[in-house]
Amino acid sequence: MSYLFAAYAVIWVIIFGYTLMVGKRQRTLENEVMYLKSILNKEEPGK
Repeated sequence: MSYLFAAYAVIWVIIFGYTLMVGKRQRTLENEVMYLKSILNKEEPGK
């Protein structure tokens, strides 16, 4: 029974770590999109 608990705990740790990694990547991409939008907005009035 202890192996079952250990396997269950390991799976939850992996899921939690993956969730944190995906969240960090999403924040990075959102920041990059905001940066690119600001560049486009700065160039737009000069057309």
